[in-house]
Amino acid sequence: MPASDSPTPPPAPRVLPALRRWFDTQAAQEHEDGGDRIDWLRAAPFIGMHLACLAVFWVGVSPVAVIVAAVLYAVRMFAITGFYHRYFSHRTFRTSRVLQFVFALIGASSVQRGPLWWAAHHRNHHRHADTAADPHSPAVHGFWWSHAGWFLTRGGFRTDWSRIPDLARYPELRWLDRYDTVVPVLLAAALYGVGALLERVAPHLGTSGGQMLVWGFFVSTVVLFHATVTINSLAHRFGRRRFDTRDDSRNNLWLALLTFGEGWHNNHHFFPGTARQGFRWWEIDLTWYGLRAMALFGLVRDLKPVPAWVLAKARR
Repeated sequence: MPASDSPTPPPAPRVLPALRRWFDTQAAQEHEDGGDRIDWLRAAPFIGMHLACLAVFWVGVSPVAVIVAAVLYAVRMFAITGFYHRYFSHRTFRTSRVLQFVFALIGASSVQRGPLWWAAHHRNHHRHADTAADPHSPAVHGFWWSHAGWFLTRGGFRTDWSRIPDLARYPELRWLDRYDTVVPVLLAAALYGVGALLERVAPHLGTSGGQMLVWGFFVSTVVLFHATVTINSLAHRFGRRRFDTRDDSRNNLWLALLTFGEGWHNNHHFFPGTARQGFRWWEIDLTWYGLRAMALFGLVRDLKPVPAWVLAKARR
């Protein structure tokens, strides 16, 4: 039968591989193209996570649930900025293999995919920042695409292994990158279980399993995601440019506070090889302070500083 006369495959064979990729990011990757259109079926869990936040109107709120949400925001933001970004993407300090995996797990609980995917895409961003090859340049693609649209495309879902040969040698990181939904699912289940337990043994706290799930996981995770990606969508549009760079990166105090130091983005793009992004003493960089504290206890080492020649290049 000629190819043009071949019957159209039924919907199920096309849907099932997409559903499988919700749980196994490498499933059938070799058959995917690098398309720049949103894969709506594969993006459904991400959209559903946002819709789940509306459940706050049914489960209510309690101080315990809000505190848990805030703590999980802070811990996971540090894992993303300190380890997914400054460690895995830029290798600006050293740590043990055990702690490397611990913070990879915490980062994976943020639902920002695995550490290898994150590092590969970020390295690609630095290579092509604010050009047509940069998937999340607001100047090229607009605000919404740079903020979240690129993240949901077939090309966006792929891990470019050629960018991360130094990380791909760790089988535990490869596993975590492939099954990146395992950790957030376990976190969500644990939060529900803790909330249900508190409802039973400490009813005076006014919390429940559903409340801890909605606030501790869905609300905290969605806020964390949108705070993180403001560095893509806003830190290339609003703020000051201390250094002349080939991209449009900017320093923004408010984004730095929100993202634990990532808002000093022009500093970072001028010299990404340092563990510190707030180059001046008054540039608040919570991630840098956390890494310094970890270094005091020997948990991390060889934090790369800001060279004197970099500071000499800065505009006053």
